Amino acid sequence: MKLNYLYIWVVLILAMALAAPAAADRPWTVELEGGAVFSGYNDVRIPNVGGTLLSLSKDLDIDAKAYYRLRLSYAISRRHELSMLYAPLTLKAQGTLPGPVFFEGEQFPAMAAADGIYTFNSYRLTYRYRLLDKWRLRLDIGLTAKVRDAEVALTTAELAASKTNVGFVPLLHLRLIWDWNDKMGMMLEADAAAARQGRAEDVLLALTWRPAPRWQLRVGYRFVEGGADVDETYNFAWIHYFASGVAFYF
Repeated sequence: MKLNYLYIWVVLILAMALAAPAAADRPWTVELEGGAVFSGYNDVRIPNVGGTLLSLSKDLDIDAKAYYRLRLSYAISRRHELSMLYAPLTLKAQGTLPGPVFFEGEQFPAMAAADGIYTFNSYRLTYRYRLLDKWRLRLDIGLTAKVRDAEVALTTAELAASKTNVGFVPLLHLRLIWDWNDKMGMMLEADAAAARQGRAEDVLLALTWRPAPRWQLRVGYRFVEGGADVDETYNFAWIHYFASGVAFYF
């Protein structure tokens, strides 16, 4: 399932890129981001009505881990760009259940040693429009088509239950680039949306450094926050990232 979505995004962006003329000598950008990710709050109740509210990060413990993201972009023209993102994420929780937990049709006993899994893989296709194009300041706005591949699971020695969800989420996109000089600058990038059923935000604030014309390095802080409050599921999480990255233009 995960590779199928990745293949779909690759085919879409390559098809649209090949159908459009290049904007410059180096219209392509590939970005690799990585670092450490750890969980803030991560509250789960499945089903929403009748289930037990459980914090995967407080009732159980989630250790920090390494992560990565991969983005491929193509500049159609000076103001128009397409971008594809692959952002996998799986966090594992361990601990002792503080009380009895009813989760996805199973009754887990109090004080049982339990393992939890929180997976939130993201596949996104973004269109950007350059609203502001100054010498040192650029502002892009656009839309992101996001497919989420999510799972919350709980297991003990005797029981196991899992809730999976694959769905489409439209997001608003924003990217602000402020170059202080030819080498240094900062970048703010965000995908976000909110509705009655829930919300989603993915925000990066980073310092940038360009050691060579084809290369850019960055370091900063990213957070992903949001969740859903619907009949089947209640899950809201705040995920923190210490992010570093490299971009190559070709």
